Amino acid sequence: MRFPPALPSRAALILVAAAAPLLTACGGVAGPRDTAASPSSPSSASVPPLAHAGLDYQLGGAYTPPKGVGVVVRDHTASPAPGAYNVCYVNAFQAQPGAEDEWDPDLLLRDGAGDVVVDKDWDEAVLDIGTAGKRERVARRVNAWIDSCADKGFDAVEPDNYDTYTRVPDGLLSAADAEAFASLLAAHAHARGLAIGQKNTAELAKDRERVGFDFAVVEECGQYEECGTYTRAFGDRVLVIEYTAQGMRRACDGWGDELAVLRRDLDLVTPDDEGYTRATCADL
Repeated sequence: MRFPPALPSRAALILVAAAAPLLTACGGVAGPRDTAASPSSPSSASVPPLAHAGLDYQLGGAYTPPKGVGVVVRDHTASPAPGAYNVCYVNAFQAQPGAEDEWDPDLLLRDGAGDVVVDKDWDEAVLDIGTAGKRERVARRVNAWIDSCADKGFDAVEPDNYDTYTRVPDGLLSAADAEAFASLLAAHAHARGLAIGQKNTAELAKDRERVGFDFAVVEECGQYEECGTYTRAFGDRVLVIEYTAQGMRRACDGWGDELAVLRRDLDLVTPDDEGYTRATCADL
């Protein structure tokens, strides 16, 4: 699922390792790191968000974070929130609504009849990451957005729609395609000093080290009772967003002492808009 697009100092927002801390180039303290060397291994400058931090999810529009928020997620077209750990959202696996003409025609996934495959839930054309060559070409454009995130001063990136392969006709895309593409993004994010978060897709969480993900951004793991799947893979480096009272209660009862848990409205509107909802476990 995905939607349109005085605070602590940054040093206070860095996850502290249980073992001896490692100083980063950003002046903070690094959290636990994967030691296996690979093209997507995090650099010394890429640090995941603080566990169990105050969280705000602002994809529907940027606004001043409420008191106590230390981690903010905003669209890549926005600017980071001053004083917070900032996660930059990019729609990586699908074209934005109405933006399919901005992509080379052969990079849009097509069905057996030659028609562009559209994710009907979001009215977005699916990008074709089914071959190594096409993955590289799509990644070049998404990585340019990641560059913009880094240049603006974001701390991490959240590439959305990792699970697109589950919403296309059988055989057109696979989990292996999604992981191979995500690995390209992870390697680039780490090279730019950004951490990278896995978005949803519980079934692939077990592969997070191999792909290169540092933390997870998870919608409705309480509602669908999946939070444990993510914590087994990521520990407490999981940002949880719920959209229902039931899901929020489950997430808070089971994981509220360990994870950053937030309830938002489905449209992720700003506080000035009708329908704005924001709550934390402390509000229950």
